[in-house]
Amino acid sequence: MSATPGFIRKEDAVVLMLDHQTGLFSLVRDFQPDEFRNNVLALAATAKYFGLPTILATSMDQGPNGVLLPQLREILPDAPVIKRPGEINAWDNPEFLTTLKATGKKQIIVAGIVTDVCVAMPTLSALAEGYEVFVVVDASGTFSNVARDSAHIRMANAGAQLINWFAVACELQRDWRNGLEGLAALFEKHIPDYGNLISGLKR
Repeated sequence: MSATPGFIRKEDAVVLMLDHQTGLFSLVRDFQPDEFRNNVLALAATAKYFGLPTILATSMDQGPNGVLLPQLREILPDAPVIKRPGEINAWDNPEFLTTLKATGKKQIIVAGIVTDVCVAMPTLSALAEGYEVFVVVDASGTFSNVARDSAHIRMANAGAQLINWFAVACELQRDWRNGLEGLAALFEKHIPDYGNLISGLKR
């Protein structure tokens, strides 16, 4: 029996984390720095917890864009890292596209910096090729709320679904009885107040 259309299917999803680089984090103005970093790491931890294939990517990481956020490698040490030498749209990089298509997944969960370029361009490219795309809005950041909102409208109008990392985790979980303790630990780390609440379900 297939999952309800429109929801993330654990068996058919891949996570793309694009350009979460130390230098690019300084461009994010639509979230507070600590909040945004927490959201990015929470998405990575969610991907790891549910065993989703995950692809990390950087853009010109030898320059001011900076290296991949080190904590992402700590959470996802086995995830491939595609280092783009110049392509703005990750979809234009042959290694990235080959790595993605090799997963065989047709649902893409994507986040990155900046929302209106490094997330929007591959999102539109993926939609054009028939993928379902879920844009994780709170793990994607950009220069301003105006830039973010216009990008969200553009992607949603093209068929992308906008979602946050917490909703991603809950759609993958589907039932509190599917390993509550592991999910509670994830929530306790990244949403302490909610973690305290869900911990009560274990008693």
